[in-house]
Amino acid sequence: MELPVHSLTSLFDQLGLPSDYDSIEAFIESHSPLPNGVKVSEAPFWTQAQSTLLQDELQNNADWAPLVDALNERLHQSAGA
Repeated sequence: MELPVHSLTSLFDQLGLPSDYDSIEAFIESHSPLPNGVKVSEAPFWTQAQSTLLQDELQNNADWAPLVDALNERLHQSAGA
């Protein structure tokens, strides 16, 4: 069985956000850095549905979890880092 391969683009599609490269980079830049201790799923800029999706993916270690982790890391970095 082959595991699904997802991209940051497809994660942003799932979140209902613009998913082209420039839009993703602009989103990350405008929302970075998240304060230490703030989980990506608890960031104040998500809708309830987006927050729930991110939380569910992480809690269930779903196939999207590595991308949510990668987004978490990028959002916790200083902009331009």
